[in-house]
Amino acid sequence: MPGLGLVDHSPNNPKPSTQLSTASNLVLIDNYDSFTWNIYQYLVLEGATVKVFRNDEISLAELIVMRPTQLVVSPGPGHPHTDAGISCEVIRHFAGKIPIFGVCMGEQCIYSVFGGKVEVTGEILHGKTSPLRHDSEGIYEGLPQCIPVTRYHSLAGTHVSLPESLEVSSWIPSIPDGSKSIIMGVRHKEFVVEGVQFHPESILTEEGRMMLRNFLRMKGGTWNENNLQQNPSNKGALTEGINRTDRSHKSSNGVTTAEQPRQSILEQIFDHRRLSVEAQKLSLSQTPADLQASYDLSISPPQIAFVDRLRESPYSLSLMAEIKRASPSKGVISLKTHAPEQARKYALAGASVISVLTEPEWFKGSIDDLRAVRQSFEGMPNRPAVLRKEFIFDEYQILEARLAGADTVLLIVKMLDEGTLRKLYTYSKSLGMEPLVEVNTLDEMAVAIRLGSQVIGVNNRNLTNFEVDLDTTSRLMHQVPKETIVCALSGITGPKDVTAYSKHGVGAVLVGEALMRAADTAAFVQELFGVSIANAVPHTEDSLMVKICGTRSPEAAQVAIEAGADFIGIILVEGRKRCVTKDVAMAISHVCKTTRKPRPRKVTGMSSKNNAASEYFEHHADNFRQQDRALLVGVFQNQPYHYILEQQRTLGLDLVQLHGSEPVEWASLIPVPVIRRFGFGEPGLSRRGYHALPLLDSAPGGTGQTLDITSVRKTLEADAGLRVVLAGGLTPANVEEVLAESLKPAQGEYLVERAIKRDKRRKVVKRLMKEVTIQRELEAFEKECQELQRLLFSDRYEIYRDITGFAYNVILVRINVLQNTSERCVLKLCSTHEIPKGYTGLLISGKPPETTYLTNKRCDWFTAWAAFEKAFREKTKLGWDDRLKGKVNDEDVFLYDEPKVGEPLGFMEASF
Repeated sequence: MPGLGLVDHSPNNPKPSTQLSTASNLVLIDNYDSFTWNIYQYLVLEGATVKVFRNDEISLAELIVMRPTQLVVSPGPGHPHTDAGISCEVIRHFAGKIPIFGVCMGEQCIYSVFGGKVEVTGEILHGKTSPLRHDSEGIYEGLPQCIPVTRYHSLAGTHVSLPESLEVSSWIPSIPDGSKSIIMGVRHKEFVVEGVQFHPESILTEEGRMMLRNFLRMKGGTWNENNLQQNPSNKGALTEGINRTDRSHKSSNGVTTAEQPRQSILEQIFDHRRLSVEAQKLSLSQTPADLQASYDLSISPPQIAFVDRLRESPYSLSLMAEIKRASPSKGVISLKTHAPEQARKYALAGASVISVLTEPEWFKGSIDDLRAVRQSFEGMPNRPAVLRKEFIFDEYQILEARLAGADTVLLIVKMLDEGTLRKLYTYSKSLGMEPLVEVNTLDEMAVAIRLGSQVIGVNNRNLTNFEVDLDTTSRLMHQVPKETIVCALSGITGPKDVTAYSKHGVGAVLVGEALMRAADTAAFVQELFGVSIANAVPHTEDSLMVKICGTRSPEAAQVAIEAGADFIGIILVEGRKRCVTKDVAMAISHVCKTTRKPRPRKVTGMSSKNNAASEYFEHHADNFRQQDRALLVGVFQNQPYHYILEQQRTLGLDLVQLHGSEPVEWASLIPVPVIRRFGFGEPGLSRRGYHALPLLDSAPGGTGQTLDITSVRKTLEADAGLRVVLAGGLTPANVEEVLAESLKPAQGEYLVERAIKRDKRRKVVKRLMKEVTIQRELEAFEKECQELQRLLFSDRYEIYRDITGFAYNVILVRINVLQNTSERCVLKLCSTHEIPKGYTGLLISGKPPETTYLTNKRCDWFTAWAAFEKAFREKTKLGWDDRLKGKVNDEDVFLYDEPKVGEPLGFMEASF
């Protein structure tokens, strides 16, 4: 041993022991665990000569030839049946021949070899220290009681399968008097074989080296041989075991059978929860008085009627979907489950109730899970009811549930006397919550009926032995009044179970483990009930919506609506370039209120009243989609709240758009739906229950900066239920590309709620944008003419313009300027590179301008040109062609050429 350089870093730090001749060839089987080194170190420090072999790198035959003096089997990941390699085989061979010691998986191998079952315990322990009680024999000789030991395990041998040949040598007491146990160590009654579920080699385990020292002192293959070799003077009086007194009266945890009525799992959980709740009541801010004061402030989340929601389902039975990370019967199910995310999946799959396990030790839940689940349903139309599934015995737990957002709680008849049950039932109802009352037997059903329960859950799992009998619910149905809803709890795994319960009149089924393990929640629910609600959310064939913002005239609004716009936006931010006056805003509002959409949207799929929850943003988008007229949107930026309310009332705004740093909460105070601008990654963007739709813009507004499509895509991929408004730098030229690359639902200044690659609506959007763009160019040119008129001191001008949005945007302008009795005429032609189809001419004159039309209807190019020629002749007393006579070579003569496709015409002028 000298030169090994091993040091014991545990708190006691004892010196190394002298080398043991009786442990000169100890074999340590390594089950691929890092703790194997610690065991090796302790064994060597206690004087053993140790050889280590991986569990798959040596054969039994090779070990037999080595003639080991002791065998130690290390901890390891996995199950002894599948992951222990040669471990079980060597234990089976060497048992009764040499001393054997197993640690953690090594102990489980011992348990399994001699006929016991190793199963998931329902507790997941990683570095947890617990107080150990023991029988003071074998490796525990000379050790005090309640020493702290370190545990790393989720598997263990079970009490019910404890082999006859083994006895429990140590345990963890589960209540203070120490009489109830969790198995921590076993010993063979005949062979020198010991195993421990904890880790004696851990630095946090006290007396770990002493335990290994005791093991190394053991000799022979049986306890009789060990006793003889330890005490040669007893050669003629061999006893049964380790210096034994009579063990016939000992139980599996070292106390007499008279002291040990076996406790059920339900009783263990009940006892544990009672201690936890009493401790919680003493915590600051958690006392019963604190909870009551909070409730009295009316800050508990709004609730829905549990009974009514159970009667609403898209299926033949209502689905109660459960969030359960683990259970005593099944152990770990899914520790990675994120409760609110799972709850949303359940809700959108059609669940009427979400059951949230809040017991922390056996089921790995918490009241925080329930609180987060309820928050995730904020604003969700037709949300499911939220059930606190817990071992409730105190009004405190019911009040805590209500404050966290529960709509109902579970009361288990088996664990409550009838007086307590009635008290809790009455208290729950006083908080507006009809409880779910759970029963398992005919007698318990009778208690629930006497109580007057409106919802009774029949647990198909016996909470004493945890056996499942799916016929339990059916057997108890005949006792139940017709108006009472019966729910089948536990064990439902497939469609055949649901079908059977439906035939017997069951109103709901609770599904937990099967749903938690399902790879696709919606697909599993569809299979379970044999029907899909995929079409239950209304949708339209042309789901794209378009919002035209910055509208500055009723004529522009009319053009946009007739082209198919869903929203007309007006800027109400004083000082902004496109801000409109009150009179103009009123005129635009009138157009929006009186003009119907040219193409009403047809809703397809099932009715929205399908009793299933729906996504918050999709719900609002769908409501907007179904309107038969364009909606008027007032755009504000960092203006006072009272100003926004005043403008909404005055103008009759259908929506308000907040484009600044207004508080998110304003959306719940403004009496119409709100669109709110967000930058990428800005907090609150996906928050439900406030703004109807978030708007993604590249800048605060009006900059023309193009959206970052990669950021749009990431935002939408992060939340499948998100629907947004896209704005910023969108033009007729790029809108189709933006929609195609966004991939996910989007809405924009061009609202696009789904990026469907072949959506015909995209072409409509492009055309609409083009028409609106033309209209805006015309308005801009009109202002240009007004400015030119002002500069030229003229009070009269004529405009001939295209307002149809087709082809050539031809604007014929005649500005009359009185300059020494001479008149100057200007002809301006703008090309859009397409063939003209229809135009309208108008004459504006006077201050304020009065409008007359050169033609009284839309017309073709030639009719429009004739009207212009007529007006020209009336003003100049010349025909258009007459102006050329005798002036062909005059450089001042305006030469008119008929426009050609694809040929821009530019700006020209001539004097007359």
